Amino acid sequence: MKQYSIRKAHQDDVKAMHELLLRSAQKGLLLPRALIYLYGHIRNFFVAETSEGNIVACCALAPVWEELGEICSLVVRDDLQGQGLGRRLVEACISECDALHLKKIFALTYQENFFMRLGFKSVEKDILPQKIWADCVNCPKYPDCDELAVLLDLSENGEDALRPRVNNALPAPPPGKERHCG
Repeated sequence: MKQYSIRKAHQDDVKAMHELLLRSAQKGLLLPRALIYLYGHIRNFFVAETSEGNIVACCALAPVWEELGEICSLVVRDDLQGQGLGRRLVEACISECDALHLKKIFALTYQENFFMRLGFKSVEKDILPQKIWADCVNCPKYPDCDELAVLLDLSENGEDALRPRVNNALPAPPPGKERHCG
């Protein structure tokens, strides 16, 4: 079985990341990211690479507001999906939250179940006004966004919250924040 390493991205990775993100955007799975955006936000990204140095997946942790961050631009090459690379990238982002003093992280996604397996809870987008007014209002899908919002509260369980809760029961959401998926 082929081994992949997860590491912080650097400038030399941008074109490979851009290609992965563009392919996924063309399928309608995420919004495209311009090269200038990737170069300007490279410090937010982690990549998965082969032993030959080929970038096969990426993901970013973007600070959004006081104690709030976003998992975004998560993409894994099509032929490598289901091998745990996405999970490992999200775990790398979660492990960086403590250093950035982030206590809550969210994602807007079409892959709600993936994030829920990592301990995220489904939430309504209206609890993320900073994201809505900073980014969403400029999105071509606004106000009819079909992505789902998920949130991981890292302060709920102290140090344990920094370890993803894969396959564990999810804590009940606060009253009024429940979301029932069909």
